[in-house]
Amino acid sequence: MALKATIFKAELQLSDLDRQHYGSYSLTLARHPSETDERLMVRLLAFALYASEYLSFCKGISDEDEPDLWEMDLSGNLERWIEVGLPDEKRLRKACGRARQVVVLSYGGRAADIWWQQNQSALAKQEKLTVLNLPASQSQALAALAERTMNLSCTIQEGQVWLSSSGDDLQLEPVRLQEAGE
Repeated sequence: MALKATIFKAELQLSDLDRQHYGSYSLTLARHPSETDERLMVRLLAFALYASEYLSFCKGISDEDEPDLWEMDLSGNLERWIEVGLPDEKRLRKACGRARQVVVLSYGGRAADIWWQQNQSALAKQEKLTVLNLPASQSQALAALAERTMNLSCTIQEGQVWLSSSGDDLQLEPVRLQEAGE
């Protein structure tokens, strides 16, 4: 018998001072049976970092033709492709051919460091690609906030993220490894 996805609901109050973007989002996230709380919450962080009216969660792990999140414009053009984790360089190259901007939010400590060392030179050729890394201690602290029903408050300023949930406060600072257009 196949295992089913676990559904998580999040109410996200967002104040992104860097982009002057403010909003309230009612989000439904399906956690694949093979997905950890850490990965689920990093996906949620990726949403907060790039939130817009048109950004949505995709099938991700369940479908190799879709990223974890994407943003389509009103014409159906792929504006932003967001991957969480340590995606294959070939997959990112293909994504850069399809989307106006591609973002990777890597995590995993030493594994993420090794992934970056192995792929940095090839990924540097992708002008549409931004790569961020969330340090292991931060992604693990983020995972501890995972609940089936979450009320989150998020403020983003100067690249720092403050996240509050049920009295727990967390400060995150994803490290920019590569910026699109550099």
